[in-house]
Order: sequence, then structure tokens, then C-alpha cells
Amino acid sequence: MPKYIFCTGGVVSSVGKGVAAASIGRVLKSRGVSVTMQKLDPYINVDPGTMSPYQHGEVFVTEDGAETDLDLGHYERFIDENLNKASNTTTGQIYAEVIAKERRGDYLGGTIQVIPHITNEIKKRIGLAAKATSPDVIIVEVGGTIGDIESLPFLEAIRQMRKDVGRDNVVYMHVTWLPYIGATNELKTKPTQHSVHELRGIGINPDMIMCRSDSAINDSIREKIALFTDVETRAVIPLVTTPVLYEVPLTLEEAGVGDFLIDRLHLNASAAPDLSDWRTMVGEMRKHKEPLPIAIVGKYIELKDAYISVRESLYHAGVAHDVDVQIDWILSEDLEKGRGLERLSKVAGIVVPGGFGYRGIEGKIAAAKYARENKVPYLGLCLGMQVMCIDKMRSIVGSDEPNSTEFDHTTEYPIIDLLPEQRDVSDMGGTMRLGSYPCALVPGTHAAKAYNSAIVQERHRHRFEFNNAYRDLMTRNGVVMSGLSPDGRLVEIAELADHPFMVGSQFHPEFKSRPNRPHPLFKAFVEAAAAQLDK
Repeated sequence: MPKYIFCTGGVVSSVGKGVAAASIGRVLKSRGVSVTMQKLDPYINVDPGTMSPYQHGEVFVTEDGAETDLDLGHYERFIDENLNKASNTTTGQIYAEVIAKERRGDYLGGTIQVIPHITNEIKKRIGLAAKATSPDVIIVEVGGTIGDIESLPFLEAIRQMRKDVGRDNVVYMHVTWLPYIGATNELKTKPTQHSVHELRGIGINPDMIMCRSDSAINDSIREKIALFTDVETRAVIPLVTTPVLYEVPLTLEEAGVGDFLIDRLHLNASAAPDLSDWRTMVGEMRKHKEPLPIAIVGKYIELKDAYISVRESLYHAGVAHDVDVQIDWILSEDLEKGRGLERLSKVAGIVVPGGFGYRGIEGKIAAAKYARENKVPYLGLCLGMQVMCIDKMRSIVGSDEPNSTEFDHTTEYPIIDLLPEQRDVSDMGGTMRLGSYPCALVPGTHAAKAYNSAIVQERHRHRFEFNNAYRDLMTRNGVVMSGLSPDGRLVEIAELADHPFMVGSQFHPEFKSRPNRPHPLFKAFVEAAAAQLDK
């Protein structure tokens, strides 16, 4: 039977419980404890795939094709484990399943209620996440903030888990915010006390409280919180904001979190804690390095969490090449309106990430054109690969007519078009080409040199694809189709032959980058950008 760590958040949203939970996973793994993670999201959407990035940030895609919460990206980057569909459960999924069972008559005429039917389904989903990999510990984060109505069924379900699996097999961790009052020069603990009081009111007594703060937390504050919340003082953990996200596991280890959890859950750790490699990596991240300006040209840059995996992948590659990647966030709509082009002249590389819809597309095409004409290293991700091909096709035919049928159904040159299997799709949720697919690389290309492999597996999330009707024309004009599906049918990577580094991938390499193992395409791109900066 696995052990369970349930993570809740209080006082305010976005307090960092996802990173805190993932960091606990890294701390436990450093002791030889096997770990998996799960996010319980209280929204009624079946998944975040149909949400605007402004609503929910990035949609993270797992190997098996689930569109999930961005916190799963944190989980994978910290614990270095591939998660799956069972790793993200939403209210929408829960109610859809219970209603489907009721329609089939599975409940034998009973009245369907939140307790026990909804809570039983939640517990079943928690069990499925644990069953998928049979870990020693499963860390489950409950989305939202204590006091939210929509999260109550999830909280009731994790309360019941204590009885179902035994008190010694469950730890409740609560992450709160300690606000700083400048007028009195002090951190205030009252919001944390109220948050814990609310949690205890629904039957959950936290075993550990992580106190997020922008200021140092002294022992007297920890003792005060312990006194008013009935938690051991050693289990009141300071979580001071750090400029290096990946330092949090080291902070938790130094605070004794690993030892506390091993004792509390009676875990048989197979090794002494060893975070030496992680510590070395964080030390490299903290070092002063030569700045490397990189532009991210996107549609949603007002909410940078929409590109969180892209940003982190660039940072990972920067550490590997001993440069400090400094991102210039450029709104593609500004380029579309003729503003901001001068900013592209000040960067060493340009990244155009994914997205949907016509807004800002001409600005992304303008960024690709600038990179092509000025020999600036360019990395296009999904839509970024498509706009690169649109720009190149426009230069070949000498017209602005080439386009994607996503944006112009009547274009004379549909260089990007719907995948054939997508033509009759009517439902928008969970119906794209999703998950991991193989890609065969062409020897001697930028892509093949980056990967140093003949076949790779990458994660996809798209409906549109390069139109093979234009493959010969593009090839004759300097476009190299450097990555193909093994049957040769789909173009997965395209690059320009007469360019130092202009590569676009139909897949999303950012989902597989790790802080201690940068993704090959990002690593090759940053290397090319650094060489450009030297010039």
C-alpha cells in the first residue's frame, strides 16, 4: 500500500503549493523513495484543453496524451518522472463519470449524492494514480484555496482517505502565506491561523504547515504558528521566496522535511539523502553568467505562465551553456501593427511558441521573416514551425497569399492544413493529435545533430500539419524536412538549409526538458544564439 501526502493551500491562491509539493517529491526521491504525483482540480471543465491560456496558463501534455494543469510540468521537472492521464483529475471528469454510471443504472435506483458517490469517485481516481506506477508515496495536490466552495468534495474525499488507508499512511500538508506589514515591520500569522481553522472545521488536521513569505521567518513565528494550529514546531516549515525555483528542495531538506516525512509515514528509505547533483545544479544557476537576450514572440505574454515550460526550457539550456538567458517578451500583435521590430535587432535568438486562433498570427510570421532574412537563430514550436513555413512559402511565391487554413479557409496556397483525421471532428475537447509520437531524423541536419539519435519520441498537441502538396516545392527552395513520422507521411521538423539555425518542430519539445537534462533542441538553439552573440 502506498503512503499519501495531501497538499492544500490557504490564505491566497498562487501561493506555490505545486512547487512545494514537487519539491517534496524530489526530497523523497533523494532517499531512494519512489514517488508519483497527482493534481485534483476543482473546475467543471473536463480538462484545461478548451480554456484560454489567460484563464489557466499553459496546458501541459503528458506522454499518453492528456491535456493537464501546468502544475504537472512542475511535477515532471522536479521528480523527473513521466506522468499520465491519471495524474490530473477534475470536477468535470468526476461528475461526467458519475452521471454516466447513473444513466447506465449502475447505482441500482439509489439517490446520487456528493457523499458518497462523488467522493467515492474522487478516491477511486486517487487510487488509479497510485496503481499506475505502484510508488512508495503519492503526493496529491488539491487545487484552489481553503474556503472555495468548489473544492469541498475533494477535501471531504481526502479526509475520508485517513480512515480508508490508516492514519499512519496519510500526511496532510498545508501551504499558507505570511503577509508582511511594512508599517509595523512584521510578518502576520493570523491569516494562517484562520486558514488552518477553516481546514480543521471540515475535519482535516494538518500535519505540516509550509509558510510562504518574502521575508525571513524566525523561530518565534514558527513556534507561534505551531501553538495556534496544534502542529509540531519542527513541522512548521519556512518557505521563503527564492530567485531560483529549483532551490526549494534544498530549502526543504535543510528544514528537516525529509526526515519528518520518513518518520511520520514510517517509510523505509533505501538510501541516505543525496541532493549533491541537485545542489551543484542550483549553484550553477546562481552563478553570474554572460547575459543572452532571447525574444519570445507570443500571443499571451501578458500571462507568462502561458509559456512556463518554454521559459524553463530556455533556462535549462542556458545553464548547460553557462549563459544567463534573459527573455524579452514581445507581443505578436505589436509586430503585426509594425511596433517592436527594433527589439528583434537586440536579441541573439527568437522563439515563437504555440497558440491557436488568428489574432497576432501576422506578427509571428513577421518574427519568422526577420529571423530568416537576418540570419538570427530561430526556434519554432508547433504554431512557430507553421508560421516559419508560411513565411518561407510567401518568399518563394512573392506573395502574402500563402497561409494556414486555420486562419484563411480560401487561401490559394494552404501550406498548413488540417490533418486528414481531423476533418470530421466536431467535439473540440481532447480531440487533437495528442501525446507522444515517434519522429525519424534525417542525418546531417541541425535536428539530427542536436538529438544525436535516429528516432526520438516527442509530445504533440495540434490539429493542423504541414501540407505535403508543397513538400517538393519547399525542398527545392532550401527547406529541409529534417524530422518525419516513421512512415514519411507527416513533417515533424522543418529547418532552413542556408541559415545558421532556423528550426521548427510540430511537436512541443518544452514538455520534456528537465533542469538537469535540457532538451536537445533548446540546447542546440541556445548554443546557436550564444554563437550569434559572439559575432
